[in-house]
Amino acid sequence: MVLEPKELEVVNTLVFETLGNPEREREFKLKTLKKWGFDLIFGKINGKETYFTAEIDTKKAGDKYTIDEKEYEVIEVLDELPKNTELYAHIEMEMGMAYIVCQLRDEDSKNTEILRVPAGSLLMAFFKKNKLGNLIKAIKNIGISSEFFMQNGAGGEPYSYENLPNIARRFIRSVRKVEKETGFGRLAFAYYGETKDGEPDIGYLGYYLQ
Repeated sequence: MVLEPKELEVVNTLVFETLGNPEREREFKLKTLKKWGFDLIFGKINGKETYFTAEIDTKKAGDKYTIDEKEYEVIEVLDELPKNTELYAHIEMEMGMAYIVCQLRDEDSKNTEILRVPAGSLLMAFFKKNKLGNLIKAIKNIGISSEFFMQNGAGGEPYSYENLPNIARRFIRSVRKVEKETGFGRLAFAYYGETKDGEPDIGYLGYYLQ
């Protein structure tokens, strides 16, 4: 069967979806916080005992410092969560910017905010650590969901999955790895071969994740 160009484009634009409901918040382990590059600390802020975070391996017991006119004192850098507590994270939007907010929750459901950092900074650090250079090039914006877009070349007839070269398959695997981590996302991918300069000719890539 001979397909018209538009029909061929629609048929061979590959779509991979994980359509679970985006979570309002997610529980995670202390080791995840460390992977993000932060230590959990028990100490004092302006003389009051509480929990907070600092860049990993930069603070030790007894350290005192000031940030944004708040005085911090480190009592202990924790290797495990305090008893009867859990860690949760969610995304908040402030004036068009997405922030990852991490909270320590006790058995009475009282939340202590320990971290508030731009979501884009954490995502870029994750990509760099996992050597996902293609995703760094494709990232466009980050909110509660994130969007990736890439266009390269003039298009033509997209390849079927069976005919994709290894470079295209590796790219799909790298994106789907992130999708698996988040539990929610969509990838649309059309590969048209190589440009005259030998570069991958990607006609369209749109990817959204929570």
